[in-house]
Amino acid sequence: MSERCVNFNYPSETKMKPESPFNTLPPVVVVLALAIVGIEAIFQLANYGVIGGPRGVGWRISAINEYGYSSAILDRVLVNGDYSFDMLKRFVTYTFINGQLVQVAFCAALVLALGKFTAEYYGSLKVVILYVVTSIAGAVVFGLFVESRYPLIGAFTPVYGLIGAYTYALWLRLGAAGENQILAFRLIGFLLMLQLIFGLIFGGNNQWIAELTGFFTGFLLSTLLAPGGWNSLVARMRQRS
Repeated sequence: MSERCVNFNYPSETKMKPESPFNTLPPVVVVLALAIVGIEAIFQLANYGVIGGPRGVGWRISAINEYGYSSAILDRVLVNGDYSFDMLKRFVTYTFINGQLVQVAFCAALVLALGKFTAEYYGSLKVVILYVVTSIAGAVVFGLFVESRYPLIGAFTPVYGLIGAYTYALWLRLGAAGENQILAFRLIGFLLMLQLIFGLIFGGNNQWIAELTGFFTGFLLSTLLAPGGWNSLVARMRQRS
């Protein structure tokens, strides 16, 4: 019997190595999600006495007082002319302080999902622009219409901003495919209905004003940030007229 040389093609080490799920996520999106989750993790560890000692229990309240936002902050800026960093930082830092674990889980998951899509469609830098601008816009409108000192905290405002950017991109794609563009607003409609149900069951607050502002700001800002920007939008509108 003649000896045959059999050539087995084993996959290389690099092919066999499992790919990390973080490799597909833009770094800026990972950083935002880790900041939201990491800060909450510190609060939880402090609540259980793992870090901070007896004073750790009050770290969340201290953080709200130091980095949270309320209508009183807007009054100090506009009426008293206090443009110090301590005041201005709150227009963004409030988004990294959440009140509940469920809120943190939802915000982090949505930031990862929507942030990935937004970064791929618009660009990583524009994710940061959307996050910051929608946070500021939501805070300003909240301060103008909510007179109570109830603090505005949580990442839902910029998350709704990312939803606005996602909706605009989907709106463009549906239009290019000749489909009904109203379908692009299904996600925001579902979330608003869900929020209404939770508000009726558990009681609501006025934070929806900031969140809805974040959505519309994200949607409108995307007309400038999308590929082709405003000129591309005008060209498409002219083609339909």
